[in-house]
Amino acid sequence: MSEITIKFLAEKLNLASSTVSRALNDSHEISDKTKKRVLDLAKSLNFQPNANARSLREQKSKTIGVIVPDRVNNFFNLVIEGLESVCREEGYSLIVYNSYEDVEQEKKIIYSLLGGKVDAVVISLADEEKEVQHLEWLREKNIPILFFDRVARHVSGLKYTTNDLESAYLATKHLLDKGCKKVAFLGLSNTSSVGKARQDGFIKAHIEHGLVYDKNLLIGFGHDDIENQKVLEKLFYKINRPDGVLAAAEKLGIATLRALHNLRIKIPEQVRIVSFTNMQFADLLSPALSTIAQPAFELGSTCAKELIRGLKSKNINLFEEKKIELPSKFTIRDSSK
Repeated sequence: MSEITIKFLAEKLNLASSTVSRALNDSHEISDKTKKRVLDLAKSLNFQPNANARSLREQKSKTIGVIVPDRVNNFFNLVIEGLESVCREEGYSLIVYNSYEDVEQEKKIIYSLLGGKVDAVVISLADEEKEVQHLEWLREKNIPILFFDRVARHVSGLKYTTNDLESAYLATKHLLDKGCKKVAFLGLSNTSSVGKARQDGFIKAHIEHGLVYDKNLLIGFGHDDIENQKVLEKLFYKINRPDGVLAAAEKLGIATLRALHNLRIKIPEQVRIVSFTNMQFADLLSPALSTIAQPAFELGSTCAKELIRGLKSKNINLFEEKKIELPSKFTIRDSSK
């Protein structure tokens, strides 16, 4: 028997090779009746399309690049799991890169992807306010970019975020309702839209309570854990220390717990804490930590579904501006009761 190829199937069915190829790829351009004829014959002859050859013909890698600023953070790991759960089912692979909160490293990663290694890029930015020319390089190569969490304000595309302002507002209101008079906002020293939204929510809660927040308690931290620990211990060593904390990043929530433990300051009797975090053992800490948990896995899976739909359909423009916001979950535990 001749080698089973798309051309062979086309001759047997008296169809064009392009029609058979589209039918095998479930194209919307081909009728269900024709698809059934093609698939039935292919199955009867045990035909297996050459995935590598098809990829080269279509100039598709069936690979998606994912760039995150911090692989240690539980949030980003859960987003990656959500992406992978969908991509694996659809026959796509992920290549995951860590920018280490460094825009220059982010540029290098994107430059390495311009040669067609990936069909799309899913990214949470290292810094949103610095130059975005490297993102435009991808667009020039017709490689779609999907943003999540830290999004580019001046580059259009699909953008997946959570309700950061509302979540920070509710957490701060909770602390104030519990009697806190001096609440500190602990954020990372970057210009991300996420950090700004959380700070805005913190400020909004104070205004609605008729309170003037202390600008000195809007504290920005870097990524040096040892240095952050020193700053926090110095902050809480003071007699007029804060009696409430909203940590806008998981690492800062953990560092605060450690600092208070080292200084033998009681939680929540002397200081109440709420932290943004997706750690799965927050309820096992002593005291159990009040948390704002982003729907990280759902965010990743939702993002992947929309991306793959767009890659498969010519009717979906992945370069158009579209914002999707998912709600986070605020759980009150012993650290702030």
